[in-house]
This record gives sequence, C-alpha cells and structure tokens, in this order.
Amino acid sequence: MVNDPFNIVDEIPRKAMTLFYLVDTSGSMSGAKIGALNTAVRETLPIIEEISKTNSDSKIKIAVLEFSSGCEWMYPTPIDIEAFEWRDLQAGGLTVLGEAYDNLNQQLSHSHGFMMEATGSFAPVIILLSDGAPTDYPEHALEKLKTNNWFKVATRIAIAIGDDCVKSTLMDFTGNQEAVLTVHTIDELKKIIRMVSVTASRVNSKTASVGKDAPDKATEAIDAIGTDIANDPTLKGIDVGSSTTNSGTDDWTGW
Repeated sequence: MVNDPFNIVDEIPRKAMTLFYLVDTSGSMSGAKIGALNTAVRETLPIIEEISKTNSDSKIKIAVLEFSSGCEWMYPTPIDIEAFEWRDLQAGGLTVLGEAYDNLNQQLSHSHGFMMEATGSFAPVIILLSDGAPTDYPEHALEKLKTNNWFKVATRIAIAIGDDCVKSTLMDFTGNQEAVLTVHTIDELKKIIRMVSVTASRVNSKTASVGKDAPDKATEAIDAIGTDIANDPTLKGIDVGSSTTNSGTDDWTGW
C-alpha cells in the first residue's frame, strides 16, 4: 500500500510566549508572603499549561528571576510549561532591583538571550512582585531597560505586597499605574498571582487583533485584569494604581 503524501500533515511550528516572574526574595518577604507566593504560582502552572496545550498559535515558556542581595535565574533558560517544575523560593537579604533590571535586560534579546526562538516569539509577560523599597538605585538600570524593544512591547504588571511597597517604583516599571496592584492579605496575594498570570498568558499567547482600533496586547491584558478585579467581590480589598482605599488593612497571618 502506497502512503498518500496528501494525508501527511506537518505540525505548524508555534511561536513562544515567555512568562517572566521577577520575584523579590528579600528578608521582608520571609514567612507567610514567600510561602503564599510559592503555593500560588505552583497551583497556577497547570492552568497555564492547559492554555498552552490548547493554543495553536504559541507555546508558553516560564522564566523566573529572584532578587535579594543578588540575582539568580531559577533555570538558565526559559522552560516549556509542560516541563517546568517550580522550585520553592526562600527569602533573605536586601532588594537589588536595579541588578534585577540589568539581568532582565540582558536576557530580553533574540541574539544572545532568552528570546532566541527559531520559530519566533510573541511579546512576553513580565510580572514583578515586591513588598518594599529597593536597596540599590534602580533608576539608571530601568532607563536602559526601557530602550529594550522586547521590554517596550511586553505586558508589564507589578504586584505590590502590602503598604510598605513603594508603588511609585513599580509604576516606573509598568509605565501604567493601572498595572500596579496592591494586595493586603495572603488570600489576595494568592488570588491575584493566579488571575494575573492566567489572564495575561491567555491574551499574550494568541495572535493579535488587527485593525487601527484594535488594542495592543498589553492594553488588552491590563484592561481584562481590571475588569476581573472589579467584577470579583473577593478581590475588593485590592488597590489598583494609586488607590489607597484599603491602606492599613495589611494582615499576613493565617498561613
């Protein structure tokens, strides 16, 4: 029997969409905060894996950079979500945010960094999580990062963990105050990590809409996250942007 060549269908290569987590693991994150973060991401990954499996446009990869007194990538390259295993982070040390920006800038490159995909890449999602203020001076590193073309098109979201976080620093990173979300409890932290990771991954891993009035992916993702927060009564304690409605309600017990 002769094989019919027309019955042979090659799988169309999918572009990669990398989800970056930039995680503050300084001493103030110890205990309940880092524990909840580890649990939340670990429980979120299977949902993102399902998004990747059912997406004909792209495959999702994960990259994690922790920063305290220094910086370290969880793995030397982004890992396909199907093969990714979360390694619980430990907290201790300072908050070298500027060094984290430098590390991110080096890897947001298609010639020598994490964006070297033969099939191409979609704009990444970058989620920054922090509970305090940088102990270095990140302004110069951020200015350099802002010239990076991948950073320019990335969906950038920052999660401020508690009232002690300097939100202006996070707003400088996102470039959009609506993309800075402040949580005040362990439950809120876990829920927002899951919701932001899933929503942004879903939006950024699909082919962009076309037309002059079509929103860019970053705008679409941030708008969707804002809508989700507004429509979910369990997230009413989260402050969006410069809002201080829930200031003074920090409670990191119950872990």
